[in-house]
Amino acid sequence: MTAASTPALLFDLDGTLLETDPLHAAVFKDLFAELGKEIDDAFYYTDLHGWLNADIFGKHFPDRDPAALADEKEARVRARLDEVGAMPGLHELVERAEAEDWAMAVVTNAPRANAEAMLEAIGLTGRLGPLLIGDEQARAKPHPDPYLRAMELTGSSTASALAFEDSESGLRAAASAGLTAIGVRSSLDDATLLAAGAEATIKDFTDPALEPFLLRLEGARA
Repeated sequence: MTAASTPALLFDLDGTLLETDPLHAAVFKDLFAELGKEIDDAFYYTDLHGWLNADIFGKHFPDRDPAALADEKEARVRARLDEVGAMPGLHELVERAEAEDWAMAVVTNAPRANAEAMLEAIGLTGRLGPLLIGDEQARAKPHPDPYLRAMELTGSSTASALAFEDSESGLRAAASAGLTAIGVRSSLDDATLLAAGAEATIKDFTDPALEPFLLRLEGARA
């Protein structure tokens, strides 16, 4: 960490701050079925997980309006946010970051309306710093652009920031930006997350494996 760099925690949202993947999978399965395609959980995690809705619907339903389908899918997710909760240990980590004066940001491919609704649902509106939305960037994940912009906005660097991700596309984005990435095992296993670019993986934010990385931000030897 250089003197000019601010310690920062850069968070993905779906599946990282909230345990939303089962909800997204269920909504995708229902919507795909209504459109004449049956999919299962395995298909969700291999073909849909972590990607922009516009890209998903444009690929699988090229004869339909991808924006309209994306809006419908996300409206259904927002209507069911009471079914999910914050990742264990998240609020305690946020409190620690605030006490240590670490910067924070949320870096997500979720639409802005969904992202704001999710942060409100877990009581963290306005506490996690800038909210970077994939389709508002030059390129969304799996490209590094959103994370590069997050470092600019937080005054952090690759040496002073940690990225938290649960998807392969998100980990590729963080790794491509040069960040130390921590994989959250909310939906994918340790081996898959490590292969995608995670330096380590955690079950949630209570996992002891996280502490050495946080100590680095405090300037201690891990």
